[in-house]
Amino acid sequence: MKRLMALLIAGVFLFATYAADENAAAKKQAVDLVDKAVAHIKKVGTEKAFKDFTDKNGGFVDGSYYIFVVDFKGLTLAHGGNPALVGQSMFELKDADGKFFIQEFIKVAKEKGTAWVDYKWSNPTTKKVEPKSTYVKSYTGSDYFLGCGIYLKN
Repeated sequence: MKRLMALLIAGVFLFATYAADENAAAKKQAVDLVDKAVAHIKKVGTEKAFKDFTDKNGGFVDGSYYIFVVDFKGLTLAHGGNPALVGQSMFELKDADGKFFIQEFIKVAKEKGTAWVDYKWSNPTTKKVEPKSTYVKSYTGSDYFLGCGIYLKN
């Protein structure tokens, strides 16, 4: 019985370590994509960059990773995950727990420049509400921020 318990504890520890490593790798990929998007804006300008971000073949949609851009009033300017959201206000959007996460994105982008924001959102792959974390980064000298989110492994 002690041996079984030890094996169970070791298994839980290994799974938790694996999930943490997987989350760290996913977060790095999200940050890298946002940094690539910032460089793209500097290179080609806002109008072309936003079109590229929204276009699934524009180089900024990679599986479940995509760039979105929202202004400080909550208006979606680009969205690689759902182009129909461009031009829509997301200011009042709430997560599964009632958290106004877009408003938090705006707040941290204005106050900190970059940050991770955690919330709960429906995963289109599993069709379940899951923990999600989004990296937001304000674009210097503008009234908008860029973001890329990941679903967290537990």
